Amino acid sequence: MASNPLFAFFGTSVDSRFALEQLERVGLTPALVIDDKNNFPPELYNTPWDFFLVASYGKILKKEILDLPKHGCLNIHPSLLPKFRGPSPYVSAILADERQTGVTLMVMEEKMDTGPIIAQARIEIATEDWPPKGLELSQMLFTEGVNLLAEALPEYLAGRLVPEPQDHNKATYTKKFVDTDALLDLAGDARTNFLKIRAFDKNPRAYFMTPKGKRVIVTEATFADGKLEIVKVIPEGRKEMPYPDYLRGQKIKS
Repeated sequence: MASNPLFAFFGTSVDSRFALEQLERVGLTPALVIDDKNNFPPELYNTPWDFFLVASYGKILKKEILDLPKHGCLNIHPSLLPKFRGPSPYVSAILADERQTGVTLMVMEEKMDTGPIIAQARIEIATEDWPPKGLELSQMLFTEGVNLLAEALPEYLAGRLVPEPQDHNKATYTKKFVDTDALLDLAGDARTNFLKIRAFDKNPRAYFMTPKGKRVIVTEATFADGKLEIVKVIPEGRKEMPYPDYLRGQKIKS
């Protein structure tokens, strides 16, 4: 293969930025970067691309796009496919308390996350470090995903690495989370609340509602001996503060 394969990168989120940073580290620089806010430029259609790389792109790519590059469209998916297909794999892994997780490099098809697998890497996080925050796990997985790409790409482009089909019977699926999914029930299960606080650290963010209908975002918490301890919060319209300070303020107001 050429020492510098010609490829375009598709990505839209903070997860995509993690991947882009790692591509630079391993010496793979995309000739074109596309997000979901712009129309596809002419050079996407009239350039002899070796492959496309997708990492957390917010739109479904049609077959006419997938078929443009010589070696297809590759995807870094932050789960061990066929488990956790769909838009929120690492968040879903945290919510499911799934400490053994990983990342997949796959060839994309028209159906979401169904394509054959080029390579996978398993990541097992130590018990004392589990669960990480969502963005921490994302960075870990996309870093490993780019490592997989760098290792497998020469053999794949040379035709010496044949992707293996997924076992579709073992597939599980994730959904796009909405604001209400991140709502905490402080009178409910402590472990469930802790997992939500760790998983929902971007959009949406874990929160609870006060009796007066004010939103309080929970940014830090600990879990030990079956008990949840909230450490830091962002009350609606205010800056982040220690949770005990917030509670004292509520007592003064009442």
